Amino acid sequence: MLSKSFAIGKMEYIYAALLLHKLNQPITEDNVKKVISSAGATPDEIRVKALVSALGEINIDEALKNATALPTVAAAPAAAAPAGQAGESAKPKEEEAKEEEKKEEQALEGLSSLFG
Repeated sequence: MLSKSFAIGKMEYIYAALLLHKLNQPITEDNVKKVISSAGATPDEIRVKALVSALGEINIDEALKNATALPTVAAAPAAAAPAGQAGESAKPKEEEAKEEEKKEEQALEGLSSLFG
């Protein structure tokens, strides 16, 4: 059986940071450790340091806004176009949405690479 320190996954650190952000608390190593510990797990010092360091350069509000805006942007052109013109008018907007998504994926690669 795995101990609690091994049972905790990578996303829990992100969840801890999001919870702190939502509660207008600073995302510090101590605060992230407290959230992870409160959930009944043992925080990994290296992951905590990497998370806090990576998030220091990210505007969380903007990242959340962009992450939640993508599905509506991609769906809007197909819904707004008349039946006969859906293929013509939706194509450029779909390409724009794909480019936007690619840019965001590249921006988040740095953070995800920290957590394997």
